[in-house]
Amino acid sequence: MPAFTIAIDGPAAAGKGTLAKRLSAHYALPYLDTGLLYRAVGAIAAAGGGDLDDPAAMAAIAAGLDAALIEEEPLRGHEAGERASRVAAHPPVREALTAFQRAFAARPEGAVLDGRDIGTVICPDAAVKIFVTASPEVRARRRTDELLAKGRDVDYARILFEVRQRDARDAGRSVAPLKAAEDAHLLDTSALDIDAAFRAACQIVDGALSRR
Repeated sequence: MPAFTIAIDGPAAAGKGTLAKRLSAHYALPYLDTGLLYRAVGAIAAAGGGDLDDPAAMAAIAAGLDAALIEEEPLRGHEAGERASRVAAHPPVREALTAFQRAFAARPEGAVLDGRDIGTVICPDAAVKIFVTASPEVRARRRTDELLAKGRDVDYARILFEVRQRDARDAGRSVAPLKAAEDAHLLDTSALDIDAAFRAACQIVDGALSRR
């Protein structure tokens, strides 16, 4: 029987990362935040003065990336997310990181992966595909509140502009654009807190498990 893989996709600030972590813990499955891989590439490039818009240079960094050395906390900022979106638009970068993600997903015990192309490109045969989304306004408000709580001086209108800009960039890239897989379950969290979203996701996963 193939590995039981749960693919979680969706735009920034929709809640997919928090949901994926809870599903990982609930079902005792390894978890991979694939966005961290792209954030790490962007961070390494920025630290070395690299050009984020140079596909060959970014691909070279991606090819040499050691996932074991990635530290999550420094890569969680808004700026890191913007850099990740830029480097992820380069096909050579995506090619360099695809093999790693697929190997993780193929673990015998199964896995939970979240990102933007898990259900469509990385794991098209995943047992469960969930596309987590929310309106741009809700996602911008969540991001604004998150940054304000950290003491950052941010403007909601600016964050909303950046959310929409990033959505357009992620959906419009030539390779692996952000979109829901045809067989993905759509989970709109605009009016849901994390507990309600988690319960809805568990219903989807439990249904898939019962059919195995």
